[in-house]
Amino acid sequence: MVLRKNIPSKASFVQEKSGGYLHSPAAERNLTQILDIVRSYSPKSGKALEIASGTGQHIMELAVAFPGLDWQPSDIDETRLNSISSRSFQKPLPNLLPPVRLDATDKHWSVLFPNRDFILLVNLLHLVSESEVKAIVDGISQSLVHGGRCVIYGPFMRNRVLISTGDTAFHQSLKAADPDIGYKDDVWMIDLFCQQKLDAVKILEMPANNLAFVLEKRDSE
Repeated sequence: MVLRKNIPSKASFVQEKSGGYLHSPAAERNLTQILDIVRSYSPKSGKALEIASGTGQHIMELAVAFPGLDWQPSDIDETRLNSISSRSFQKPLPNLLPPVRLDATDKHWSVLFPNRDFILLVNLLHLVSESEVKAIVDGISQSLVHGGRCVIYGPFMRNRVLISTGDTAFHQSLKAADPDIGYKDDVWMIDLFCQQKLDAVKILEMPANNLAFVLEKRDSE
């Protein structure tokens, strides 16, 4: 995945000088919703991977809330990996593994993370191209055990329609920065999941016009 510069974002990152970690107001706002979804749809135990952990705000709270899961944080950006490390150093947790660098758009990334029982991905797919989305979803399918689950959360079009003026403006700003990125269509996503043997167990309408796809890896036919 190319680290794209000057991409507009709904989230503003603020360096916390005292702790050496990053803070995202957007991650703070949607934390309760993320916890609720994971509580409802994740397994009680097993190996969990968060793709693009960012500041580390979500995964720290997830590791506290769900001690039966062993959580692996990841990100492609060194600054964010350092932020996760800083947070985990201040609050060590037995089920939180050290963060690792992961480019989830690499077609072979799943070989590094086999047999995952649960995968979480929040607010990434609108920041990458369609071909990169395909690589991410393919890797998720390869990484999950049969019956394993994944939650993908973020902004999406509904049947090729942007449903608010705010979404339209944000999508257009993304396209202006990079024509290959922007909101993906929910129908296109569901078709892609099906191709990769990922069944949509639930599609949830979330605050700020976001969607949460709850996916389950089906057995090979």
